[in-house]
Amino acid sequence: MNLVERDRKVLWHPYTQEKTAPPPIPITRGEGVWLFAEDGRKFLDGISSWWVNIHGHSHPFLNAALAKQANELEHTMFAGFTHKPAVELAEKLVAILPKGLTRVFYSDNGSTAVEVALKMAYQFWLNCGSERRTFVAFENAYHGDTFGAMAASDESSFTKPFQNLLFKVLRAQSPDNCERKKTKAVEEILEKNHREIAAVIIEPMLQGAGGMIIWEAEFLKKIRELCNNFNVLLIADEVLTGFGRTGKMFACEHADISPDIICLSKALTAGYLPLGATVATEEIYQAFLSDDRRKTFFHGHSYTANPLACAVGAASLELFKRENCLEKVAFINQKFNRFAAKISELNCVGEARTIGGVSAIELVSENSGYLADIGQQLYQEFLARDILLRPLGNILYFMPPYIISESEIDWVLGEIEDVIKTLSTKKHIKNIPNTSRPRPY
Repeated sequence: MNLVERDRKVLWHPYTQEKTAPPPIPITRGEGVWLFAEDGRKFLDGISSWWVNIHGHSHPFLNAALAKQANELEHTMFAGFTHKPAVELAEKLVAILPKGLTRVFYSDNGSTAVEVALKMAYQFWLNCGSERRTFVAFENAYHGDTFGAMAASDESSFTKPFQNLLFKVLRAQSPDNCERKKTKAVEEILEKNHREIAAVIIEPMLQGAGGMIIWEAEFLKKIRELCNNFNVLLIADEVLTGFGRTGKMFACEHADISPDIICLSKALTAGYLPLGATVATEEIYQAFLSDDRRKTFFHGHSYTANPLACAVGAASLELFKRENCLEKVAFINQKFNRFAAKISELNCVGEARTIGGVSAIELVSENSGYLADIGQQLYQEFLARDILLRPLGNILYFMPPYIISESEIDWVLGEIEDVIKTLSTKKHIKNIPNTSRPRPY
């Protein structure tokens, strides 16, 4: 029995309709930007394995850090104990985060980082003697798949079955393509409801799963000002945007603002191990210090501050500095901007947009959104060309590890152009002839 047959007997894959999905591809190893399959094929990882891998697969420096830590301490509970990797990673994070974020609370992933932030914001006001039960979130938002994160997310295929179980939020209008500084709706919500609002939660500069929607820095700056004016906390969900994805170390830097709470995960360990971090200001932390134990923040996970994850996270930040990753992202962005200008001329392209190391192409199709048929068709077409791109419905995006070479970028962009040009003349992706260019290997 081969690996796929064994998989089919015991596993249940995420975001997958198991009845109709093609068999999963068995991957045996990774190196650089490449994933190697059991049958000998290799795929360029064009989405950084769900946005987590920034330094490439199986990086020797990270491998060494992980192995060293495994020989010393693999895990210990974090209530009443501490260890060097957790302290070192927290110190490194506080040193590079926007000013004022000083207290690191570890969890397991992006969703839990958001859950922690929501609970932290609610209890902050409770500890201060004011119950504020309401949160403000945005259209097209996606914050994760646990219940609090789903509540903050906009209604979608991900959240619809659970809608009756979610707490209500005040949903603010997002800036659209024509009017990117639309903060009036947020201002009206805050003016009317600020005494009951615990926090505004926002994905700074880039909404990811909601459609790779890019915002102007002025919008973010204005949201910070409004939160200050109405004495409401600001939560920045930088699970996707942190660690260079938007061209800055953190997306909040585009607007030169500091949130009250920031949520981190994904690239935090460069794709090696699950780890989330929710970082708050000293003011928020101080509100939980009391002789009354009921004011304790009663939240935790079995694998909170796992030493292996913390060690590789600290090594990733060191590698980020050593390899001048922000310069690499700037170079990728130059290539993406030139490509966007060229591809925008095709009649099946609604909009091509870029920010940092992210290129997104919104395709004109019969239906749009995450369930648009064209997404699965494009996914299979690019796999046939040895490229892993996983469109969000009619939104095709390219988000590679930062170590990608110029020839590899050019090859993938050439393949994207070839597919989209053919889309301009053919109705269905399945009719596209494979005229792919020679691989860069």
